[in-house]
Amino acid sequence: MAFDYKKEYREFYLPSKKPQLVEIPKMKYIAVRGKGNPNEEGGAYKESIGLLYGIAFTIKMSKKSSHEIQGYFDYVVPPLEGFWQQEGIEGIDYERKEKFQWISVIRLPDFVKKQDFDWAVQEAERKKKQDFSKVEFVTVEEGLCVQCMHMGAFDEEPRTIALMDAFLRENGYENDFSNGRMHHEIYLSDARRVPQEKWRTVIRHPVRKR
Repeated sequence: MAFDYKKEYREFYLPSKKPQLVEIPKMKYIAVRGKGNPNEEGGAYKESIGLLYGIAFTIKMSKKSSHEIQGYFDYVVPPLEGFWQQEGIEGIDYERKEKFQWISVIRLPDFVKKQDFDWAVQEAERKKKQDFSKVEFVTVEEGLCVQCMHMGAFDEEPRTIALMDAFLRENGYENDFSNGRMHHEIYLSDARRVPQEKWRTVIRHPVRKR
């Protein structure tokens, strides 16, 4: 049976609907950076998703290629994630989506090294006749965070964030946003098939002791 990160690391992907603290270890990602409203039809954000999955599935299916990845095991491609910020704003202002600066990511298994990633980019370009030069190999160590499962539309996230902020105040912590520590979302629902009120999104914020 394929290794499923969501099931094996439930503390990272399936948190409670109540805020909780969690220590996030270093993880490897496929990443695409961009700016602007993610809802723009045919925009940079939607393009980034196609690029990410193109590389993610090239790596997953490397077992059927001549490229051997040391330590490879079969796995389920982890969910789409995103790091979000807006210049001059702490946290997120959902009324100003055009100001978003984002990094779309998909987690990579630890066995994937930079040379394997580079191979996957070349292989995807060769097979798909598409430019994948925007795709990056990044490592992120978030450290101490607060996270919570949000149910519902993305524009309703402020109510969940308010619960997270109240939890931090009550327990002697505060948000610790910076260019390297951003508002983080993990998307567990297929928005094309699931009604908005049932969307599940993990919201994660970096924190520090007050």
